Amino acid sequence: MVSLQQSPTIHQTWLLNASTQSTFMHQQALNRQGYFRKGVSFVIRAKQVSAASSTPHQDKPGRREILTLGATVSSWFSLFYRTSTSFAAETKKGYLGVTDKKDGYSLVYPFGWQEVTVEGQDKVFKDVIEPLENVSVTMFPTNKQDIRDLGSPQEVAEALIKKVLAPPSQKTKLIEAAEHDVDGKTYYTFEFVAKAPNFTRHALSAICIGNGKFYTVTTGANERRWEKMKDKLHAVIDSFKIFNV
Repeated sequence: MVSLQQSPTIHQTWLLNASTQSTFMHQQALNRQGYFRKGVSFVIRAKQVSAASSTPHQDKPGRREILTLGATVSSWFSLFYRTSTSFAAETKKGYLGVTDKKDGYSLVYPFGWQEVTVEGQDKVFKDVIEPLENVSVTMFPTNKQDIRDLGSPQEVAEALIKKVLAPPSQKTKLIEAAEHDVDGKTYYTFEFVAKAPNFTRHALSAICIGNGKFYTVTTGANERRWEKMKDKLHAVIDSFKIFNV
């Protein structure tokens, strides 16, 4: 078993990423208080055409054209949908998928979350109304071949939570940690809470090693919304997979 403290590359990178993660969580707190909120609305208007404006002679060809156009558009939409989803993670109703073919991972996130740019994170998707509801993916190089080389699920989870996933000022608690294998790759998953002065975040994480990278995906929500969101957040974590590139 390799101690996390005995791994200079990982230890130094975690310390570097901890500052970034702290900044990210500070931004979430500001968002929670009402800053940076954005809203987008869409209005669809229908233009009604009077039946008196067309004659029976004109009506029949018009209907045929509409039916033909409708069938064509429907076919195009079906083709586009099949094509676009083939380049994304397998999705289910209420979720969108993302596949990063360069870095070798895929996952799904709830429909309606928007992608934002956060320094030090490879990808971040968040709810614009409830900013503590988000998912982030981070990676850093490692010479380890398996997540088990770093220790048990509990040991690795505790180190990650304290050094990376929560600012030092927050009180954290590991609820549970587990190990499971998917397609020959070992994943650690864990659940924890991080308590700040004005909010508590309930979170889930999954970690894995592959392609010379240490992958971390984390999602969560405000504790007050945990019961409502936990199934969706578990679906996000369960969907996370890495593949060889």
